[in-house]
Amino acid sequence: MPDIQPSPRLRVFLADDHPIVLDGMKALIAADQKLELVGDASDGPTALRRSMQLRPDVAVLDLSMPGMNGVDVARKLIADCPNCRVLVLTVHEDAAYLRQVLEIGVVGYVLKRSASEELSRGIHAVAAGGIYLDPAIAGRALGSSGQRIRVCKAIPGGIELSPREIEVARLTAAGHSTKDIALKLHIGAKSVETYKSRYMTKLGFQSRVELIHFAIGQGWLSEP
Repeated sequence: MPDIQPSPRLRVFLADDHPIVLDGMKALIAADQKLELVGDASDGPTALRRSMQLRPDVAVLDLSMPGMNGVDVARKLIADCPNCRVLVLTVHEDAAYLRQVLEIGVVGYVLKRSASEELSRGIHAVAAGGIYLDPAIAGRALGSSGQRIRVCKAIPGGIELSPREIEVARLTAAGHSTKDIALKLHIGAKSVETYKSRYMTKLGFQSRVELIHFAIGQGWLSEP
């Protein structure tokens, strides 16, 4: 019988300026046999430089780091390393922080107080192409308890999206860059931007947060 090769472990990079938090995250990664820690950093510039060199599958970033904050690190990393999925681990529970990072392409948001239960789960979810939001904050960011997201199969309001517009919208909501979408769909970057403009206009959306809300409602993404 041929040897069955084990699935490669997900390569994870960690960045946090608090040694105790960083050690705790390392322990969580080590406890998951499907994850491999490839590097870490305790300040923003080092986090950006090392993550760019190592090209991990998932980068876990603190929002508040010396030298360069996590938002700026995430923005540059997402632009220059589109195959790296970025997950934020933070103490900030204000939905404004979540909306800010979702707008730049971050695909995971986990609160530090929930890390022991949610970090590993979030890493696997974003690596698989989904979006993962800490349950403690997802409701406030994407709709209150009185406005729960409804999973539906049809595009509401009689709006018609073409199959290609749906593909581009789904990939955009999941955090993929224009370049990455173009490569996946074998079309030009300008075509991707055209499809984005079309579906945003048709749906009346002004931001990526609105698109993410809609994509979850359509069942296009992994729900938190």
